[in-house]
Amino acid sequence: MLGGTVTEFVKTSCLEIGYERWGPPDGPVVVLAHGWPDDVHCWDEVTPALTEAGCRVLAPYLRGFGPTRFLEDDRPRSGQIGALGHDLAEFIERLDLRDVVVSGHDWGARAAYVVGAVFPERLRGLVAMSAGYAASGPDQEISFPLARAYWYEWFVATRRGRETFDRDRRRICRYLWESWSPGWRFDNEAFERSAAAWDNPDWHAITVHAYLQRWGEAAGDPAYDDLEDRLAHRPPITVPSIVLHGGRDADNLPETTEGKESLFTAGYERNVLPGIGHALPREAPRRSPRPPSA
Repeated sequence: MLGGTVTEFVKTSCLEIGYERWGPPDGPVVVLAHGWPDDVHCWDEVTPALTEAGCRVLAPYLRGFGPTRFLEDDRPRSGQIGALGHDLAEFIERLDLRDVVVSGHDWGARAAYVVGAVFPERLRGLVAMSAGYAASGPDQEISFPLARAYWYEWFVATRRGRETFDRDRRRICRYLWESWSPGWRFDNEAFERSAAAWDNPDWHAITVHAYLQRWGEAAGDPAYDDLEDRLAHRPPITVPSIVLHGGRDADNLPETTEGKESLFTAGYERNVLPGIGHALPREAPRRSPRPPSA
């Protein structure tokens, strides 16, 4: 339950995706994709303004979060970007959504970039927050400050790190929330409301795989090989796009969204918000999302 709504479900090729829905059934469609470690509650202060504007708003739980479940026990629990993007594209297609604005934060932004680059037919625009397009990978050089910020992505390559994200997930994720947004204060109720989504039986495996695969330490799900090959060539985003980044983001540093203009071919705007950290939808809900014009 979220804000008095009932969780609904849609089946894709490998998932039963739980999602929340608000607003009139015939309004302009906005799909909100949350990040890691978070859940659909990151949009709690965003959705009222969208519904008041007459939008139909849908917020799916990503694979490994909340009520979303795999249809097959033997399907690889992959957290790779191609899988997340394919999930989001199928979510939009299976619900027959059209002329959609997709807004994503963190993992959700990475998934939205995939849809905007490879599956843009049903999109009107894209709003991405706190993550850059084609920003990291095993063959890409990154700065030492960014490598330091990504310490937790290396931590899962160790046994202790994997055990920590399994047995002590709330404590380490609370630390990430606090350190990534140094000027933001949240209460325990807000944290626990989202942390419940990480009790999903696949959350740990997907978390570990996401970072091992991103840095070339684990293979991806072969089902997404063709998609990953396309993404490796950095196909352009072909819908109008807005990128929002917190100036104090201590996770995906603002440098990760710099200099990407050439990768957007249908209109592009990037705004860095002073004083805002990584949790942009929570810290600056009035700035996210602002749908781009068609």
